[in-house]
Amino acid sequence: MPSILLGLLALAIWLYLLLARGGFWRARQRDDRDAPPEPGRWPAVTAVVPARDEAAVIARSVGSLLRQDYPGAFRVVLVDDGSTDGTAETARAAAAALGAAGRLDILPGAPLPKGWTGKLWALQQGVRHASGCAAPPEYLLLTDADIGHAPDNLRALVARAEQGGCALVSLMAELCCTTRAERFLVPAFVFFFQMLYPFAWVARRDRATAAAAGGCMLARRAALEAAGGIAAIRAEIIDDCALGRRMKAQGPVWLGLTRRAVSLRPYASVAEIGRMVSRSAYAQLGYSPLLLAGTLAGMALTYLVPPALALAGTGPARALGLAAWALMALAFQPMLRFYRVSPLWGPALPVIGAAYALFTLQSALQVWRGRGGQWKGRAQAMAGRA
Repeated sequence: MPSILLGLLALAIWLYLLLARGGFWRARQRDDRDAPPEPGRWPAVTAVVPARDEAAVIARSVGSLLRQDYPGAFRVVLVDDGSTDGTAETARAAAAALGAAGRLDILPGAPLPKGWTGKLWALQQGVRHASGCAAPPEYLLLTDADIGHAPDNLRALVARAEQGGCALVSLMAELCCTTRAERFLVPAFVFFFQMLYPFAWVARRDRATAAAAGGCMLARRAALEAAGGIAAIRAEIIDDCALGRRMKAQGPVWLGLTRRAVSLRPYASVAEIGRMVSRSAYAQLGYSPLLLAGTLAGMALTYLVPPALALAGTGPARALGLAAWALMALAFQPMLRFYRVSPLWGPALPVIGAAYALFTLQSALQVWRGRGGQWKGRAQAMAGRA
């Protein structure tokens, strides 16, 4: 009887996720679908790029921004956050090679104040610089230093923002998915993110769900200022979703998948991806041991119970486990197709889910040891609570 009850609970979870969770698993919110018409006027935009020791990718990233086919006024501000690898010099050389040095401003970052995370302090300086110009831009493109942009990306972002009167439009950049470790873990990363924040609900004004993807965010400057600016989220580890919540209070927001913005950062091993996930997983739980325990129990019920019953159960319990496992594999298929990996990874989702549970536990352990939110030599978790 206990095994049947567990099977019923697991099956109910997957039925809910497929039927009542905003259709997140279909991966239909994409910037190449329902493309908006071009606006009659192209507003001025400034891109703000925080960078710390990004010499390996900054030429491609900044170069892709300076090659944007955008009809309106457009500048790029790079904030060099204490780099020691020649990031600023590499970016300057890339701009000069394109004949676009006049459209790139490079700011040396000021020392990090207490209570700020490094990326947000760099963004704050770049936004302040752009907003203080004689003719401040109407939009700010907040983008990471390891993101490459297709030439038409900014046009598409602005067109969508103008059509919908959006306060914020953001894109979930396409992550690298070529190594075995990436194929194992990357599609699931985006799948789980969509499960937490169904993109269709993010866009709906009658839903409280709000989120954004920090690699590529186009923010209406006036709405950002009304939301309190970058300072309002200065200590957040999951800063993109925190900004999404504040911006949704100012107007419509939109979040979608894309191939126009791509991550330039490869992950060669499971351990590297684990470090990326564990930087913020415990912050997602509000640093609560109780929520951590509940999350780990819930992940075990959702991902591990179905295959356990299917392989070791009998009678009705085994049938329930097989049904839940099949629904799990089915739900994963659209994301696997988006990332062009084999559909056979679908039945492996229980193993992938177990790996993410371990990353979540690792995240909590790092915070408890005073090393949470580790990035570029900084432990930033709970920065605003010290």
